[in-house]
Amino acid sequence: MSNLQSPTPSLRILGIDPGSQRTGVGIVDADAAGRVTHVHHAPLTLLGEGEFPQRLKRLLDGLGAIIEQYQPQEVAIEKVFMARNPDSALKLGQARGAAMCAAVLRDLPVHEYAAKEIKLAVVGTGSAEKSQVQHMVGILLNLQGKLQADAADALAVAITHAHVRASAQRLGVGTRIAWGRK
Repeated sequence: MSNLQSPTPSLRILGIDPGSQRTGVGIVDADAAGRVTHVHHAPLTLLGEGEFPQRLKRLLDGLGAIIEQYQPQEVAIEKVFMARNPDSALKLGQARGAAMCAAVLRDLPVHEYAAKEIKLAVVGTGSAEKSQVQHMVGILLNLQGKLQADAADALAVAITHAHVRASAQRLGVGTRIAWGRK
């Protein structure tokens, strides 16, 4: 009998930080304990695509191609926050909807996290600055150099889901219950 244990199967998670000009994409592999390994990250640039409906098509097509290439098993996306400008909030919501459609059209489960929840999970405080999130994502994934902000946020969403999912499995409950007060 061998002392070697079989490797823990991993789950591939696509994190999305939706935006109407740039959408952050981050992919990690997570083991059952919630330990994460970097797979891919990039901003999906939507500017230069003509009118807003063409940007939404670019978002839908671009995320579809990323899903096909990297084959994530679950998707985590940042919830919309209330922006000061109603037009910006509406466009952000539409971009978020297009991103969610890219996932559900491929039968992927989608999990949603508020910005404060993501900051709390990654940095330890819900009021963390963007630079703190970027820094911690780099540390957690052992990445060198400064990360592009949207891609770092997307990786943070994926890391949050990996940790919440692992906690939920340990507790034998759903991810929303594991996160608490939901």
